[in-house]
Amino acid sequence: MKTMGFTKKIILSLTMALGLSFGAQANVGGMAWDKAPNQTNDMAALQNGAKLFVNYCLNCHSAAFMRYNRLTDIGLTEQQIKDNLLVTNAKIGETMKAAIDPQQAKAWFGANPPDLTVIARSRAGAGGTGADYLYTYMRTFYKDAEKPTGWNNLVFPNVGMPHVLWELQGDRRPVYDEVKDHGHAVQVFKGWEQVKPGTMTPLQYDQAVGDLVSYLQWMGEPIQNTRIRVGVWVLLFLGVFTVFAWRLNAAYWKDIK
Repeated sequence: MKTMGFTKKIILSLTMALGLSFGAQANVGGMAWDKAPNQTNDMAALQNGAKLFVNYCLNCHSAAFMRYNRLTDIGLTEQQIKDNLLVTNAKIGETMKAAIDPQQAKAWFGANPPDLTVIARSRAGAGGTGADYLYTYMRTFYKDAEKPTGWNNLVFPNVGMPHVLWELQGDRRPVYDEVKDHGHAVQVFKGWEQVKPGTMTPLQYDQAVGDLVSYLQWMGEPIQNTRIRVGVWVLLFLGVFTVFAWRLNAAYWKDIK
């Protein structure tokens, strides 16, 4: 009887823990993530993404585990990398280090900007892949005069990062609808209103962000496409080998009763 009582307590505890866990997951709100274009096989998209990364991200963020000469894997020559992508006095074999001083970054933003080498892998969650998160995040900035940087973000509220691509996207304002939920008025995101145009159209900006996110996705695992191709061939080989093994087994045991 004591054992049964102890067992019931364990089951009850596990049930409560699962219930609390489910409740915590159910209460996770926020904006839904848009599906990012998967262009890690598109050399032109990756090259444009690398250019955007160097011009707009590398000022504050490092990619400490990625060397410049690894960009030859996306179709760039070492001379093109030297002419167009090297910053300050960096060498072709060095890693991508941020141009900003870490102490200045901490003073301006409250913390050092994170390294972006594996950012696309680390931001995956229930809403989608890390690429989906970044794709949505870079397209949901809006002006907020109450924030130190002057910007806020729907995916990452109270973000310390300014909208570095604002000249490309322009100034947009989120539009909300007011709906009734159990008698209470709730603001529901409806869409965007373009306050000031950028140098790109909305479609061009989405494509540019898609290129940038694809590059970040590739940078997190440069051999991912090779890994997938090798994996497909391995599975095909195992499938053919299984057929031969099955027939050999049948031939071996056919005279044995």
